[in-house]
Amino acid sequence: MSTATVSSDRVPLPQKVGYGLGSFIDMWGHWLYQSLVFHVFNVFLGVAPGLISTALMVKTLVDAGSDAIFGWLSDNTRTRFGRRRPFILVGGILAGIGLPLMFAVGRDWTEGQYFAFLLVSTCLYVPLMSCFYMPWNSLGAELTPDYHERTSVQAVKSAIQKIPELAMFVAAQFTTLAVFNDAAGKPDILRGAQVYCSLLGAVMVAVSIAIFLLTRERYYEKFVRQTQAPVPFKDTLYRTLQNRPFRFMLGTMLSYGLATSMVGTLGYYATLYYVCQGDVALGTQWNSGMGLAGMVMGLMGIPFAAGVAKRVGKRNAIRVMLMLAVGAFVGDWWFYNPNYPALQLLASGCTAFTSAGFWTLFGSTMADVFDTDELETGQRREGSFSACQSWIFKLAIALGNGGSGWVLQFTGFDSKLPVQSPDSLFMIRVLLSGIPVAGILVAIYFISRVPLTEEGMRETRRQLEARRGTV
Repeated sequence: MSTATVSSDRVPLPQKVGYGLGSFIDMWGHWLYQSLVFHVFNVFLGVAPGLISTALMVKTLVDAGSDAIFGWLSDNTRTRFGRRRPFILVGGILAGIGLPLMFAVGRDWTEGQYFAFLLVSTCLYVPLMSCFYMPWNSLGAELTPDYHERTSVQAVKSAIQKIPELAMFVAAQFTTLAVFNDAAGKPDILRGAQVYCSLLGAVMVAVSIAIFLLTRERYYEKFVRQTQAPVPFKDTLYRTLQNRPFRFMLGTMLSYGLATSMVGTLGYYATLYYVCQGDVALGTQWNSGMGLAGMVMGLMGIPFAAGVAKRVGKRNAIRVMLMLAVGAFVGDWWFYNPNYPALQLLASGCTAFTSAGFWTLFGSTMADVFDTDELETGQRREGSFSACQSWIFKLAIALGNGGSGWVLQFTGFDSKLPVQSPDSLFMIRVLLSGIPVAGILVAIYFISRVPLTEEGMRETRRQLEARRGTV
């Protein structure tokens, strides 16, 4: 039975907001570039898409290594400002400055020069984001020891995240504004991207300073700084994976993330070629509307998931959100309907509703996993766990995105045809529902194996505080 959170465990609202502001840097630093890189380098500058994909693949490999390094470094850093906040400040500021520099290219370069720039710039930028993201992600688990207050922290973060998501929706459209047109009246997409990233980069710098000023490291001040021994580098993968609840949480994340990312592009093609009959202009309009519907319903999913977790516990609440996600993807068979195109808003909205709730509860439950690890090892190793989790999640997304093209090809889709065959459209619709449902059912199995209940976590906390005192 759920019990009320005591006042000493509550995180002040300014701290919750301060932590949540990190979503601006997370979203723009990790995903804005990927949403614009083909738009700028392929569509405007004419770089072959294969070269761009190769650069992004190398970026992912560098990302995996830099995440491990900065997760480990932040676990072992000791300063009067904490072990996470100095990295958050420095990494966030440098990432904000570096964002517009990712598009600082000439207009008359050769394709080889553009490719070299893509490789060098991404490999230099990735460690800046790791410097920010690993400590920031770890900090979220350290703001409170309370089972339900952790969900509140993640809920505020998820709600704030919807603001930078909106900036992602309009990024490509911003680069084609008439104010950036060249002398011939054509859109200067490169200039638009440089201006847009400069504006967002400035916000990232300001947000980094705000996070540093508003947040505090509760566990560091009361436990880690005085007593914790250095964490070995091998902990970023080897010892973290020895934690049984962590392995099942990773299985949940991997199943959900891989299955949903594999069909990330199918929804677009279902809108464009099934609902809109190949009308590209109409299809892009509906996709913009679907993005806004997803943002609104995603916001609604956050308090819903938190309320369910308050009643039945986080593990059961995650199962509820996953079962609702199954219903949402099954519903796509009817939501994509050329006779009733407005139903598409429910396709994106219902998916966003369940996704926002799932990730809110997932982040909160991961904080409980770290408690079980402290009980076993006597150490707070959020950075090591965050590095391992991030690497595996990015691997899943990379595999899912890579597989999405093959999934589309399997349907018989032919980009040269303005109207697709009935068989191809049928397969697009089948796979758009079938692949996520299969993956989510596997995720439900994994989350059902996670041995973390509210009562169990209260006992874990009692034992921890008996051993090292309260935090």
